[in-house]
Parts: sequence; structure tokens; C-alpha cells
Amino acid sequence: MPTTTKQPILETIRLGKRVPSPEGELVILDDINLRIVRGERLAIVGASGSGKSTLLGLMAGLDAASDGTVYLDGHDLGALDEDGRAALRAGRVGFVFQSFQLLPSLTALENVMLPMELADHDSPESAARSILDRVGLSPRLRHYPKQLSGGEQQRVAIARAFATNPALLFADEPTGNLDTATGQKIIELLFDLNREHGTTLILVTHDTRLAEPCDRIVTLGGGRLLNGEGLG
Repeated sequence: MPTTTKQPILETIRLGKRVPSPEGELVILDDINLRIVRGERLAIVGASGSGKSTLLGLMAGLDAASDGTVYLDGHDLGALDEDGRAALRAGRVGFVFQSFQLLPSLTALENVMLPMELADHDSPESAARSILDRVGLSPRLRHYPKQLSGGEQQRVAIARAFATNPALLFADEPTGNLDTATGQKIIELLFDLNREHGTTLILVTHDTRLAEPCDRIVTLGGGRLLNGEGLG
């Protein structure tokens, strides 16, 4: 189990997010304090509308906070512009989304190669073939997303996420668009690859069963941490 003596790879301090609404200001997140250490597997659980995906977006620097601070690998995300945050994520952070987020005009192989090419990887095609073989998709390299099942698309997305060997992986409801049996296979694959790569994993899910393999589980409700230790 990770301990507080380890250096955090991600930390939020009094993090908050507010947006305007017809009824006045809407508080989506309030006073979120989290510390995630390297190699930890953290699950953030909660019902739909609890603020889970918003929190993930803030921690990844995909959205700007209204209050508080996010430190990613020691860098204050609030002090960086959009290009600076993107540069910080490149080769360091991977994503797996509920909706797969594959580029429809690229084959499975090309989708996995893309982040490696952007990171100036020495041999992106060879590495992409290897990771796609690891997720069981060697026969589907030249297929486009529309030619793949939902489970196959998510396998491509997982391969793409691990292709650059990121230090930190965000998984946002990775089984949300899949049937139960396929979803179980996908989550097993995700955790297998996470162990093999030693990646820090932040898993957002409404399904507490998917969170069970994690080292630590925190629960969001009404935009606040309800239980679970925020400081790892």
C-alpha cells in the first residue's frame, strides 16, 4: 500500500469548480483535497452528476479550476497556459474514455501510433504493433473504428493510452458503453497492463465493483469527498 512518504505524482489543494446557471452560481466541486503517490491505483466513485468527470478534467488540466490548485508531477497547472499543460501531459499522461475517442479516419494501428509520433518515438509502428498484439488485436490492425466492436475499440484506446508508457493514466468510466461481460474483460486488461507498466492509475467509475482492485477508493457526492482518505 502506498505511503505518505512517497512523492505525490498528483495533488489537489482545496480544488473547486463553479459555473453560472439560470438559478445562479452552481457549485460542481468544492474543497477537494487529494494526494496520489506514484504507482498508486486510486478509484473515484460516485453517482452520475457527483462531479467525477469534472474532477478528472481538472486533475488532467483539460479544464480550469475556479478555486484551489492542482500539482501534476510537481507542476502547478494553474500557472501554465493551454499549450504548457498539453506539453506537460505529452508522453507523461494517458487517457481512456467511456466514448473511446478514436479518430474515425485512422486505422487501429494509426490511432495507436499517433501519440507516439507526436512524442517523437523512435519506432512508433513497431511499438504500436506490439501493444496491439498485447491487447489481442493483431488481426485488426488495418480496421477503422467503425469496423470494430465496442470492446475492440476500447482495446485500441487502452493500447493507445499505454503506448507512450505514461507515468499517469486517467480512466473515465472505461466500461460505460460496454455490456457487462465485455466490460469485465476490459477492466481486467486495464489492470493487467497497469501492473505490467507500473503506471499510476486514476479510475473514475459509478460501479464500485470495478473499483475493488484499486489500492484506495474515495467517494464523491454533491461535489465533495464523502468518505475515503483523500491523502495517500
